[in-house]
Amino acid sequence: MEGWKALQSSIGSINFSQAGSKLSKGFNQSVQATKERLGQVAPEDITELPQEYKDLEARVDALRNAHLALQKITRVYDTETYDYPTQVQETLSEFSTAFGYNVTAFAAQNLKNTNLPAPNAPAAPPPAQHKTLPHALTRAATTAHGAIVSSPSGDQDKLGKALGLYAQGWDKVAIARVEQDIAIQDNFLLPWQATLNTSISVAMKARQAVKVSRLELDSAKQALKNANPARQEQVRLEVENAEDDLVQKTEVAITLMKTVLENPEPLKDLNELAKAQLIYFSSAAEALSAVQGEIEELSVAAEGEYRKSRDH
Repeated sequence: MEGWKALQSSIGSINFSQAGSKLSKGFNQSVQATKERLGQVAPEDITELPQEYKDLEARVDALRNAHLALQKITRVYDTETYDYPTQVQETLSEFSTAFGYNVTAFAAQNLKNTNLPAPNAPAAPPPAQHKTLPHALTRAATTAHGAIVSSPSGDQDKLGKALGLYAQGWDKVAIARVEQDIAIQDNFLLPWQATLNTSISVAMKARQAVKVSRLELDSAKQALKNANPARQEQVRLEVENAEDDLVQKTEVAITLMKTVLENPEPLKDLNELAKAQLIYFSSAAEALSAVQGEIEELSVAAEGEYRKSRDH
């Protein structure tokens, strides 16, 4: 019984008038927004926001759209396989090795402390293969090189040597590719997303608060027009309070939008993206340039030998 009385007491302490007031305001905002959307409110009855505020809105929208547009594409750097050839299938031996390790490790762990013989756990899991185009080219060239040099007199074959050089060059490119992706993830994608989630998001919420406050004010103004004499004074106070609230929220939103637009971080992030890509392409160009010269020498020599054999 005492518990029930305590519950009744707590319920009675709730300010239902405040809850009803909030509910009424929310309903009035929705009605006002709907009327405006349907063109049922005259333009002069819609409170005009400061031009500075509207200009800042347009600039913040442009900044947000720029973030979303670039993020939509650069997000691929979060997925290693964005350039991995779709026609490449996992080899049976690769699958078997990984499957065999998992089964052995599982058995060794779960048969421990039992009377059943447990297999020796493997020393280490099989190394994971990177799934990128540079890594795929490296593996393919290495396989091709091995196929030729393992044949009779294959170690003297110029194509076999060239394939080995090609594999070496792409191995360096593959390493640079992984380093590029990590740099972009850490120095561009994370801070770029953070800007969207923090400062831009806060500014957008402040703008929404201005919109709600403006709807409340215009709804109150409409109520004042239609109020009977007995309620006019009360509604007039509501209009004044709504005006003060709109001024305050507009000032806050202007400050937050200026802060977003003055933030140098997006420019710094973009520089990090370009820098990581430059380092990758420079490393790739250097690695391939080095081996291409040697491959060209082998090609010229092979063509000379071919022509010489034809002359005889």
